[in-house]
This record gives sequence, C-alpha cells and structure tokens, in this order.
Amino acid sequence: MTENSIQPQSKPTFLGQDRWWHLSFGSIMLIVLIGFLIWAKAYIPGDNHSFLLITAILLGVFMAFNIGGNDVANSFGTSVGAGTLTMKQALLIAAVFEVAGAVIAGGDVTETVRSGIVNLEAITVNPMDFVYIMMAALFGAAIWLLIATKFGLPVSTTHSIIGAIVGASLTVGLLSGNGDPLAMVQWDQIGQIAASWILSPLLGGIIAYFLFGFIKRHILLYNEKADRRLSQLKQDFIDQSGATDEDVDRIGLIQLSAYANARLPKEESNALAREARAALAMGDDPSAEAKFDHALRQLDKGVSEVQAHRALTVWVPLIAAIGSMIITGMLLVKGLKNLHLEFTTVQTVFILLMIGTLVWFAMSIFASTLKGKNLSRATFILFSWMQVFTAAAFAFSHGSNDIANAIGPFAAVLDVLKTGEVSEAAVVPGVVLFAFGVALVVGLWFIGRNVIRTVGTSLTKMHPSSGYAAELAAAMTVMLASQLGLPVSSTHILIGAVLGVGMVNRAANWKMMRPIGLAWVITLPVAAIIGALGVIAIRAIF
Repeated sequence: MTENSIQPQSKPTFLGQDRWWHLSFGSIMLIVLIGFLIWAKAYIPGDNHSFLLITAILLGVFMAFNIGGNDVANSFGTSVGAGTLTMKQALLIAAVFEVAGAVIAGGDVTETVRSGIVNLEAITVNPMDFVYIMMAALFGAAIWLLIATKFGLPVSTTHSIIGAIVGASLTVGLLSGNGDPLAMVQWDQIGQIAASWILSPLLGGIIAYFLFGFIKRHILLYNEKADRRLSQLKQDFIDQSGATDEDVDRIGLIQLSAYANARLPKEESNALAREARAALAMGDDPSAEAKFDHALRQLDKGVSEVQAHRALTVWVPLIAAIGSMIITGMLLVKGLKNLHLEFTTVQTVFILLMIGTLVWFAMSIFASTLKGKNLSRATFILFSWMQVFTAAAFAFSHGSNDIANAIGPFAAVLDVLKTGEVSEAAVVPGVVLFAFGVALVVGLWFIGRNVIRTVGTSLTKMHPSSGYAAELAAAMTVMLASQLGLPVSSTHILIGAVLGVGMVNRAANWKMMRPIGLAWVITLPVAAIIGALGVIAIRAIF
C-alpha cells in the first residue's frame, strides 16, 4: 500500500462535514435554554414548582423545535427543492424572519386553549390539572410531530396541538369524575378540521394549477420556442459567416446581434462589426468581411423578430407586482394581525398599490439588465429572486402565527404558576417569544431535511417558477380562506399547491400523497392518545 492510497478525507469525521454548523446551533440552543431557565426562575416566585417549571420549559422548547423541523421545513421545501436556496441559505433566512416574526408580531396575548376546541368549564378543573393538560398537550403534539418529521411527512402543527389538548382534557375529565368529559369537546370544530383535509389542498391545488399554467404558457413555453429559434439563428450565422460554435458562444448571440443594430450610425455599426470580426479572428479579407457583415445583418433581423426576452420583460414584472401585493396582503391579514394595525380598506389598498408599483418598476429594470443572458438562465434568476421574497414573507408569517401552537399552552402554564389561577388569556413575555423562535430555527436545521425533501422533490420536480407559483398560490388561498372564514391549514394548502404545479407538468407523485394523507387523518387521534398518556404520567409524577 502506497502513502498516497490513504486519503485523510475518507476518514469519518465527528458529526459529519457540517459539524461546525451542528455545534454552533447546538451551542446557541443550549445558551438560550440556560438563559431561559434563569429568567423563568426569576419570573416565577418561590421554589414550590421549580421542577415542574423546568419540565414545562423543556416541553415548550421541544415543541417549538419540532414545529421548526416540520412546519418551517414545509414552508422552505419549495425554495430548497427548486435550487433557489441551499439548506444553509434557507436556515439563515429562517433565522432572521422566523425569529423576527415571533418577536415582532408573535402576540402580547394568546388564548390559553387553542382554537376554542375544548371547553374546560364543562367539568371542574383545578389550576394544576389545567397545567398538566397543557404540558401533556405540548408533549403529545411534539412527539407526533417528531415521528411525522422522521418519515418526512408534513402535517399540521395546529391539528397536532388541538388533538393533544383534546386527549389530555378528556383523560383528566374521566379521571376527575366531575361532569361529562365528552361535553368538553366542541365536536363541530372537529368536523371543520376534517373538512380542511379536503378543502385546504383542493383550494391550494386549484389556484396553483391555474397560476402556474399561466406562467408556463406565457413565459416558459414562449422561452422554449424562442430558444429553439435562436439556436437555429446561431447555426445559420455559423454557416454563413464561417465562425465556429465556440466563437459564438464566447461572445453571445444577443451581443452579436447588437453589433449589427440598424439604429446605430453606419460608421459606429462598422466599428462594432470590426470588433466582432476581431473577436472571431475573421481577419481583414474583404470577401470575408462582406460575408460576415451580411451574416450579422441576417442575425440581427432574426433576433429582432424573435423578441427573445419579451416574456421576461413584460409578464414577469407584472406577475411579481401582483405577487408582492398578495404576499403583503397575507402579511397584513395573518402575519401582522397581532399588532392590531387596523388599517382602513382605503389605506390597505394604497399600501398594496405602492408596493406593487415599486416591485413592477424594480423587476422591469432587473429583467432588462438580463437581456444579455440566455433565456433559461435569465428566467431562473428572476424567479429565484421572487421566490426568495415569498419564502422570507412566509417565514415571518409563520413565526408570528404558528409558533403560538407552542407558546399558547406554555404561556398558560407560566401564567398559572405565576398567578395560581386559570385566566382567559395569558401575557407572553418577549423572552419566551425569542427562545421559542430560536428553537424553531434549530429544529429546521437538525431534523427538517426529510420534510424539505418531500415537499421540494418527492411530490414533483420543482423549478423557481413552479416554486414561486406554489408559494404565491398558498398565500392567495390563505388570504381567501381568512376572508371567507373557511377552515383551512397552511400546511395542507402548500402541499395541494405543489401538487397543482405538478399536475400542470403532468409529474405529480400521487403515490406520495397516500402516506401524507394518512398522516393528516391520524394526526388528531394519535396526538390525542399521546397527550392522554402524557397527562397520566405527568399527574403521577407531580
């Protein structure tokens, strides 16, 4: 065996090639957790419930960690799958916008019982039993999310926490023997959740199908035809001018067309032509020059007729402007609702118009700067930028809303331990919002890859244009459902939207929907069972 046959790179490394990322995020989570524990000890007076408080904090952070691994990963799946963002880039965007959403618009007050699905007034529940119910709910929902995430199944965190609360509440009701436990559950709400299994993906899929269908018909297919025509023009130019394929690729077909632009003065046009000839090593042969000039004129005429970048300069800015208005509307309706900005309808319309106009101008200028690039590359760049902004908006909206699935029950526990009684609502300190926001991002990094793979590649092959269409369709559906009061899940909506773009390309993986659909159906009962077992264990321990 020679010395060169031993490669140091082949040796297994501790925690793999991303060990420094693992160690960094693990250390950040540990530091935040220790700081959180110190703060909580000072926030809750006395030493009577120290172990209970520590347990509640661990369960709350664990729940936020699993929301990051499933729900946040679901939100970024299309961007990573399309190649718009790498996993690390998605992580950095999530780190800023998820935490910002949680801290800025996570809400000063949150309901102690999520979605009003459980009516604890139906039985007599003492404050500590209420604490046990909320802790068990965090445990049941987090365990189910961890299982689903392990198998790459995107599920609703809201449905998970609701199921766990129902299971824990019913169990406490049965064990206490006070009143009718079944009367605690508002069963019509369960019916609405069941309806969302069908309604959410159906609405998301329909909107995404028509939206991406428009993009494909007016932009992608137009570009494909233009590319084919440009390829033919390139070959004709090579045949007529005597240039080589490598020469033309080095200069670029569009640039060659610019050399022969008829709007330029003749002497300037000739100067440009001489520059092109020199670049192509055509020499000074008069016959070759005449032949080359004729080929240039023919090329310029053909390129002008093709109008290769017309779809990108006309339709993309318009789609971007409309999309920015929809995303802003989603943020106002969902992401920033806890700030109670209370804009009037007229104010909202003008805000949307201002943003849409600015985006239209910006994307028009940006698209014009890409005329020198080939169509496929220019299309990828434009839609990638658009998708980055939608991903960031979704991250902010998610951080400001769905983190409540962890914060809601935890805030209820914190409030009872501090006041000794069950309140209708509980104040959420900023420290809690920050700590749980960090846990979201850490969960995305450590366990989010399987869900990202499912959403980004397993359901259908993604491109920045199809990924943008899916995210925009999801935002439109969320807005529409919010205005109409329809029971929908943002997770289910996005899955339906991804399938919608897959249907346009005739590449939707319906087999993958079988385990996902099954996971949606069993989320409530499985989380309820784990929550029930959890509350029994917690009552026995404490």
